[in-house]
Amino acid sequence: MATPNNVTPTNCSWWPISALENDAGKSTEGEENQDPTDPTLKSQDRLVLYHWTQSFSSQKVRLVIAEKGLPCEERDVSMPLMEHKEPWFMRLNLGEEVPVIIHRDNIISDYNQIIDYMEKNFTGENVTQLIPEPGSLLHSRVLQYRELLDSLPMDAYTHGCILHPELTTDSMIPKYATAEIRRHLANASTDLMKLDHEEEPQLSEPYLSKQKKLMAKILEHDNVNYLKKILGELAMVLDQIEAELEKRKLEYQGQKCELWLCGCVFTLADVLLGATLHRLKFLGLSKKYWEDGSRPNLQSFFDRIQKRFAFRKVLGDIHTTLLSAVVPNAFRLVKRKPPSFFGASFLMGSLGGMGYFAYWYLKKKYI
Repeated sequence: MATPNNVTPTNCSWWPISALENDAGKSTEGEENQDPTDPTLKSQDRLVLYHWTQSFSSQKVRLVIAEKGLPCEERDVSMPLMEHKEPWFMRLNLGEEVPVIIHRDNIISDYNQIIDYMEKNFTGENVTQLIPEPGSLLHSRVLQYRELLDSLPMDAYTHGCILHPELTTDSMIPKYATAEIRRHLANASTDLMKLDHEEEPQLSEPYLSKQKKLMAKILEHDNVNYLKKILGELAMVLDQIEAELEKRKLEYQGQKCELWLCGCVFTLADVLLGATLHRLKFLGLSKKYWEDGSRPNLQSFFDRIQKRFAFRKVLGDIHTTLLSAVVPNAFRLVKRKPPSFFGASFLMGSLGGMGYFAYWYLKKKYI
């Protein structure tokens, strides 16, 4: 049964689930003519995930699914193309956020609830459990670091590093992103001012309130002093994790096992730490926090976790992370909306960005 924060429609197995092939979630003609009560349409263990490639919460959920080895139908919801605001998706999550999963008759749209749900409902000898049994020392450690890592303001790091690239080193974000996000900020401010003075009956007050809060949050992230403050706090968190990894070496000294954050078992804490380090490297913060030799245990952890199959499958090469979002958006836009000035400009810009990243990557790797 879904939690109070989720929507639980009846017979959700026939819900339009394609954000890619079927024109942003609309059913095909064949699906519309099928009887939703037909038992052949239902699969008790069918798992469907709506996500966006660059969404940090989505990345963590996808890593959990991959580490558990669960078969899953992934549906990309493009945030740049505003698919999260389309009616078909808002029927799944009025909060307009990813990730969202559908399993049986449950629709779950909260990141933490998704992880807990999968740990509770997907068990067995061949399914990896990422949260140890309650009552154990390992369990308490996992909960401790889950809370700590999930409390990090990753959205603030992301916005701040885009807006203040001078605080980063070898960021994977192209330089034009700073100008682009500032242009959107300026336009959004103007649009919100207009909405305050004009009647817009189609827009609800909750929508306007949410947009204003989002604008205030990004403006706060543009404050360089605030950014320096939270990056200083991040350093203290990474110091704590570095010390914890050192404790594991002493605790299991002489034993032949692969050491992770909480012990010899790979857990949810490792998934979260790996995803966090991957994002920090993408933002251009890795050389400041561990690649300078200041945190060797963290460096070793990151090197090892990048070699895991799940991480290679979900996150791929760090240098192509942005391309994995740009390319699908470019071609989906052309597919959904044939040649227009905007579509052609977006495609040309995307292909230009691909060329830029290819050149940058090859230069860094071979020159």
